[in-house]
Amino acid sequence: MKLNDTIVALATPAGAGAISVIRVSGPEAIKIIAPLFVAKSKKPLEDQASHTIHLGNIMNGERTLDEVLVSVFRAPRSYTGEETVEISCHGSPYIQQEIIQLLIRKGCRSAEAGEFTLRAFLNGKMDLSQAEAVADLINSENAASHQMAMQQMRGGFSNEIQKLREELLNFASLIELELDFAEEDVEFANRDQFRELVSKIQTVLKRLIDSFATGNVLKNGIPVAIVGEPNVGKSTLLNALLNEERAIVSDIAGTTRDTIEDEMSIGGVGFRFIDTAGIRDTKDVVESIGIKKTFEKISQAQVVVYLVDSSQIAVNTERLRQVRIEIEKIKNKFPLKPLLIISNKIDRLAEEEITKLKKELDLISAMNNRAQYLLLSAKSNTGVEELKEKLLEFVNTGALRNSDTIVTNSRHYAALLRALEEMNKVEEGLNHELSGDLLAIDIRQALYHFGEITGQITNDDLLGNIFANFCIGK
Repeated sequence: MKLNDTIVALATPAGAGAISVIRVSGPEAIKIIAPLFVAKSKKPLEDQASHTIHLGNIMNGERTLDEVLVSVFRAPRSYTGEETVEISCHGSPYIQQEIIQLLIRKGCRSAEAGEFTLRAFLNGKMDLSQAEAVADLINSENAASHQMAMQQMRGGFSNEIQKLREELLNFASLIELELDFAEEDVEFANRDQFRELVSKIQTVLKRLIDSFATGNVLKNGIPVAIVGEPNVGKSTLLNALLNEERAIVSDIAGTTRDTIEDEMSIGGVGFRFIDTAGIRDTKDVVESIGIKKTFEKISQAQVVVYLVDSSQIAVNTERLRQVRIEIEKIKNKFPLKPLLIISNKIDRLAEEEITKLKKELDLISAMNNRAQYLLLSAKSNTGVEELKEKLLEFVNTGALRNSDTIVTNSRHYAALLRALEEMNKVEEGLNHELSGDLLAIDIRQALYHFGEITGQITNDDLLGNIFANFCIGK
């Protein structure tokens, strides 16, 4: 990939719209566009200052392609750090392609995926973790994922890593200096202070590593498995939560033969609801496959919602016993997963039956590690909002509220694990009073893994893998 030429791409989604933006970046950006643009003011584009917008026409010879707004950004005060021009034209796909093809004929090259952001990284406008946050920001679908991406793009994570790296680098320099004076047996790096630094770095790394579990689910949506016996209202509940007829509702047991998934945002946090096939003994081959998938989905879920039919368990002792067995089976198989028991169809019960039902559910809850329960009627929408509040309680959003750094990128997570492993080796070396040359080996490795995160240490394959996932034009 050439990175010193001038590139062009559509920066807005393909297809028809009111306005489209065509982005051009590179050393010849202004020079290429200037002869094609006739400003209403008659002022030459090449003479215009940075961060100015100009109204005029894009011309192909004597032919007017479109009336446009041209934004000028002079190096290094642009997104990429290069000469950059953005053409805001009318959103016709025909006009988009006419302008882009004209620019290519005049010397531009079609940009590859993520090439504008890659150039921004290479030109020092952002580090690698901030560049990756750009892609996360584009793909954010709820307030939580948006907030995490914004924090990382502003440098919250990279600043924390960079500070640790600089402190460790200072001590590494002193230890390297000791090696130059090995014959004189001098100690430039105070070992007690170094122990304190190592302990501090280990603490920060562990916190960042632990945050990945929260960050990953907040970024991708909290998976919630809706399970239970057939015909208890799982599909009706899913429709009530999503406020649309997403799942087929029927009085015939086993209607849901496969899992149905959909997403929604609750309190700014994304949830991915999985309506599964009911759990029961069956000879139906297709339904049996669905039940097997149910347990697979429970293993993948962050929260399990177990539905029961209030009108059945309130009057049927045998049915209540079966429910207890099924709940115990789920809780024993997945003891650490939050379990919320929902007693649906309470609109069919009298007041005294509801009182009796609550006592039974209190007992089931106590027997299953205090699993929570909720009375609800999905059909009449009673208790649905309370359910949403309950689901939010299961999610650790404290870090978001406190603006703590949350790791969401699996590449960063892997690098942090490797860095912590090396810092543990450094600590062990200090405890065994190893010589400075042996300590320096592990310190260099830790510094290497810190550098991997921010992009101070990189290679073409890594950059290719990261920026290949970007959209064209960003």
